[in-house]
This record gives sequence, C-alpha cells and structure tokens, in this order.
Amino acid sequence: MKKDAPTPVHAWLVMMKATQAISRYAMANLEESGLGLSDFAVLEVLLHKGPLPVNVIGPKVNLTPGSISVAVDRLVAKGLVSRAESSEDRRIRIVALTPRGKGVITPVFRAHAATMEKIFAGLSSGELRLLEQSLKQIGKHAESLLEQRTAERRSEKAHT
Repeated sequence: MKKDAPTPVHAWLVMMKATQAISRYAMANLEESGLGLSDFAVLEVLLHKGPLPVNVIGPKVNLTPGSISVAVDRLVAKGLVSRAESSEDRRIRIVALTPRGKGVITPVFRAHAATMEKIFAGLSSGELRLLEQSLKQIGKHAESLLEQRTAERRSEKAHT
C-alpha cells in the first residue's frame, strides 16, 4: 500500500483534530457571550425551530433527559425561556424563547454564524457542499451500524 494512500483511520484522525480545533475556536467566542454550550444549543434550536417539547429538544442538542431538564430549569431561572403544559397532553412541557431570550440568542447566534464563516472561508461553496454530503453519509452509515450492533446484542441476550 502506498504510504500516502488515504485510510479510514487517518480520515477519522483528521476529522477529529479538525473538530477539536473548530470547537476550541467557537467555544472561545461563545464564552465571551456568557452562555455555556448547552444553554447556547437549547436557545439556538428554539430560535430556529420555535417552541418545542422538552423531550424533543434533548436529542436535537445531544443532551440526556436529565441534562435537558437541568438546562431548561437554568434558562427558565434566567428568564430566557418559558415552560408550559401542552394544551394537547398535560404530561408534555413546551419550552419557548421569551422576548428576553430572543434578545440574548439573536446577537450571539449572529456572532456564531460569523465565526463559522471565518472557519470555513477557505472552502468554495462546492467544497462545502461536498463536505456536508460526505459527513452526512458517514454519520448515517455510523448510525446504521450502531443500530445493527444494538439489535444483534439484544438478539444475543434473548438467546442466552
């Protein structure tokens, strides 16, 4: 095999290093806003998706049920979001941005978008589109493999 031939292990390593560098730069800018990553993520999803049930927000921002509850409690205490019972199902709590929350997240997200523009400035729109498509393809395949592994393990446990 040629020494410079691409390998999945090397691609993963490059992707991880790039993700870490991007995250460090983005977090440095985000910290200036006074928001932590989970608060930013919750506010951002509400800004772009509108009011949502707590149990829908968690998976969108990669927080466990316990963590999303704590994050929402913190944001309610700061007056950035409101939480109300769903009119269709009282067991469901709907979270929405308050006017104050919208006033906080709008400029923070605008600055975050500018940060991402700077980070990805070296890519043409075609390269950016290809990167997005490739990462989506890899992510979907990894999810599929995980689901397959989980199903196989359940099956093994059922037979023992």
